[in-house]
Amino acid sequence: MTKSSGRSWPPLRFLDKWLIRDTILPTKRLFYLALAGVIFIAVAGLWNLGFTMFWLYNALLLVFSFIDVLLTPTRKDIRLQRDLPEKVDAREPFDVTIAVENRSNHPIAIEIKDDLPAEFEPSPSLTGIVRKGKKTLAYRSRTKERGDYQFHYLYARYSGIIGLWKKQAIVSAEANIRVYPNLRNVRGNLSSLQQHLVIDGQRVRRRTTAGTEFDHIREYVPDDDLRTINWAASARHREVMTNVFQPERGKVVTLFIDCGRMMGVELDNHVKLDRSLEVALTMAAVALKQGDQVAVLAFSAEIKTYVPAGKGLAHFQTILEAVYNLKSDYSESDYSLAFTTLTRYQKRRSFLVLFSDMENYLFEDQLLPYLHRLGKRHALLLLSLQDPLLFQWKKTEVNDTKTAYIRSVAYHMTLQRRQMLKKMASIGTEALDVPADQFSLTAVNAYLDLREKEA
Repeated sequence: MTKSSGRSWPPLRFLDKWLIRDTILPTKRLFYLALAGVIFIAVAGLWNLGFTMFWLYNALLLVFSFIDVLLTPTRKDIRLQRDLPEKVDAREPFDVTIAVENRSNHPIAIEIKDDLPAEFEPSPSLTGIVRKGKKTLAYRSRTKERGDYQFHYLYARYSGIIGLWKKQAIVSAEANIRVYPNLRNVRGNLSSLQQHLVIDGQRVRRRTTAGTEFDHIREYVPDDDLRTINWAASARHREVMTNVFQPERGKVVTLFIDCGRMMGVELDNHVKLDRSLEVALTMAAVALKQGDQVAVLAFSAEIKTYVPAGKGLAHFQTILEAVYNLKSDYSESDYSLAFTTLTRYQKRRSFLVLFSDMENYLFEDQLLPYLHRLGKRHALLLLSLQDPLLFQWKKTEVNDTKTAYIRSVAYHMTLQRRQMLKKMASIGTEALDVPADQFSLTAVNAYLDLREKEA
């Protein structure tokens, strides 16, 4: 018998309907009444009335149970509808509302449990009294995992006026939700003023002393270059005015996002890839706002996605849709494939920003030759998240051989990282090993520094 034929077998359909989907269950009230009946019948037995009271009491329970089930609305009289946002940010709470419609003339006491994917915080049991008409119940949930998710069923139990029995129903309420990387920094940047950027609550300086593209005119201040004085504007305003220039717009920024094995490691309750994606999107928003073009290439052992260079905030949505569902895998990252793909698509000089793990920089033999070759044509920036465990291990108090070994290994690994940063600097490549709480701010400032140098 196949799986599909088993589900359509009449006896199984009957059991599924009456034992799972449309079960009638006793309530606590019926249990307490039955317990009280036992005591009442025991007391009546002292006067030889126990047998009579047994039949009388149970007959009353049976009559009231029949009336209760009869007056309790049927499954067809109850409508449930879930409403949730189509798109949410990881780690941000969102509201889910469930509309309950009672089409009968009798009120019900209802309890609802939502069927959330395992990656989401479990929903509480929603309870309420619903008279004829509609009532809305709500709860909040969130998830740390990005991607596409489906909500399937709503589980409901409801009782009638007397409340001795409650009916159970499983309602199909299919809904899809997309969980994006946390975009709090991106929204803060896009809503900030044109003359400054705000990242992680800190103000990022806009460097306006370099470049050849005119930006605006302001009052002259000491230490301004005398060659930038605007004499015509000074005559009109009767005070010395100076021209402010900025780096040329339209440069190409290519973001490499490593999705290999090491990027799946959890760091401070967040996967490294999640942190890198959030910072990459923040940098993309800043670059697009500055008038530059942004391309994105995500890779591991294969090319996961490539977004050609584009400009404008509309292009940011294109990038977001391409990367929000990226997952790390268990394979080693193939840098040669990623850089070869870049040379095939990117002919212009550009800023290359690589989000990866320091362990890859340390032990990937193919990386340095490629970086040296690319550095002759492109400006390079390598970014990595610091491992807080190394700093904890360096501060470990030495009490025995084990702690001494742990501390020595931590110092050795820290020294390796510093040597790698120096080696990168010697070939003209800037590499930064940054704590998680400073990742966004450092990355954006590094991009602005590179942009100014290339002006």
